[in-house]
Amino acid sequence: MTATFFTPDLPAQAPIRVALVDDQQLVRAGFRMVIDSQPDLQVTVEAGDGLQALRLLADHPVDVVLMDVRMPHLDGLAATAQLTAAAAEGQHVPRIIVLTTFDLDEYVLEAIRSGASGFLLKDAPPEEMLAAIRTVHSGDAVIAPSSTRRLLEHLVVALPAEQLVDTGAQAQISSLTDREREVLVLMARGRSNTEIASDLFVAEATVKTHVGRILAKLGARDRVQAVVTAYETGLVRPGA
Repeated sequence: MTATFFTPDLPAQAPIRVALVDDQQLVRAGFRMVIDSQPDLQVTVEAGDGLQALRLLADHPVDVVLMDVRMPHLDGLAATAQLTAAAAEGQHVPRIIVLTTFDLDEYVLEAIRSGASGFLLKDAPPEEMLAAIRTVHSGDAVIAPSSTRRLLEHLVVALPAEQLVDTGAQAQISSLTDREREVLVLMARGRSNTEIASDLFVAEATVKTHVGRILAKLGARDRVQAVVTAYETGLVRPGA
């Protein structure tokens, strides 16, 4: 599979660098056309499978990766796990959005557990894809809150009870203040910072402070990782 790598001259305020990883060249071409139409976004890496993506991203860091799940040679799950594992070594790790053709694809939760920041349906409207890239890059909100929550509830409900008891994660949850727990529960319900501020009658800046402390205490890279911990420890139950 032939890789495509672009090295444009970036303006003073560089756009968000995006990598497209999908084995269908037409899909990549369509995504690239939409992304490159935006002044604040730019496709800088394309790869046709996970192995090629790892090789290119090792030398050409990006900010956000759109990663297909099913690909030859190395699928999106394994590639996501290898990319995010680099964080433990202090290396730059991009935000990863998993692409899927299924709304409730069991592989997606595995990708999120591996460090992906969320998922996006391949047939989502272009504006939803653009919003997802910006959202993940900013780290301010969970992608497609209703879809993400439905996915987590669908899969977590099948977990054996013993899997909901992780002493390490439970200790992290215990370290949260009552207000931080309250904020985390609202995050798990798909609420944005603005909505949480309204629910709790506090300033949005206060909510952002709480979210930052929650992520730090849980060792989470972003809100999606924190929400996964909330479900897996039983702080939030499916349907609650």
